[in-house]
Amino acid sequence: MLLLWYASFLTSIITLAFGIFRRSWLLMLISTITFIPIASYFFGANSAVKYVGLTSIIFLLLTVFFWFSDRKTKAI
Repeated sequence: MLLLWYASFLTSIITLAFGIFRRSWLLMLISTITFIPIASYFFGANSAVKYVGLTSIIFLLLTVFFWFSDRKTKAI
């Protein structure tokens, strides 16, 4: 089980780096989806660590931003 958690985390970080570098909404969406199991694990914490779970929302906002900026450039 821990191996799957690490694989999800590694995939999320790699696609996040490539998604920001290329400004790709698709890679950011993959990063958001693969970070959801990690975020749900940290929501159960009783300390300030539970705010790590909010990073998936930040990833989703970046995805929407990149999607809108991509649509805007294609329309011009």
